Amino acid sequence: MSELVHVDEFVIGRMEEGKKGRSYKTKAVVAVELTEKHQVKCIYIRAIDDYSARSLPPIFDQHISESAKVLSDKWKEYLPLSKKYNIEQISSDQGKNFKQLHLIIHRIKSWIRTILTHASKKHVESYFNEFSYHINRSQNKNTFFHNIIQRMVNSKPLQYLKLIQRLNI
Repeated sequence: MSELVHVDEFVIGRMEEGKKGRSYKTKAVVAVELTEKHQVKCIYIRAIDDYSARSLPPIFDQHISESAKVLSDKWKEYLPLSKKYNIEQISSDQGKNFKQLHLIIHRIKSWIRTILTHASKKHVESYFNEFSYHINRSQNKNTFFHNIIQRMVNSKPLQYLKLIQRLNI
């Protein structure tokens, strides 16, 4: 992700008994890259252990370029990352400033709820990867057909006799 990226953290699951506040079982951070028209370009989601500054660098290091403009809410745990990344913190205004990001978070939560079995912490990262794959693939305008045609055009011509030799017919 190298352009405009919105980042936020969220939780899925139920509140843990006897705990207050952000005590949900699975915590996650999501990064959404937007086009110039503020449409979703691609997303990445990662489960995190806790809401600390040391849980955030993996998604940044893996998926976000240091030159990208990163917008986040005013959560203080993003501050240590602002030394390395171009992070601008703005007020969320109850999600109004991050409409596309919160739409994606809502879709993730709805999708997780449709899974017939319990989304255990052990498997939730795989569910996040699958969700990201589906969104990113749907946003990619190069279709399967387009990719095959592109490969055919870029490959060297193959004579019929050589093709048969390769196939051992």
